[in-house]
Amino acid sequence: MSIARLKKAKKKTVGTKQTLKAVQQGMAKVVYIAQDAQSHVINPVIQACSLKNIPVIKVNEMLELGKNCGIEVGCAAASVVEEEI
Repeated sequence: MSIARLKKAKKKTVGTKQTLKAVQQGMAKVVYIAQDAQSHVINPVIQACSLKNIPVIKVNEMLELGKNCGIEVGCAAASVVEEEI
């Protein structure tokens, strides 16, 4: 799975709070995590994904993840909630 899936998603979450909420509610299909994010920020998201059996894809940098979400700043976590048909 590539980051292109996130870029093309019809509906996505951007940021750890929104992503964690989507994972807990069972709405996230796949989660992207920036490897350069602080561990105390992303660990709750990774743990929640593990409990819900949601795949986690690691991205090198927060800035790269942010750009693929359509924002100009870094992003620690994001998820695909609804795929493009």
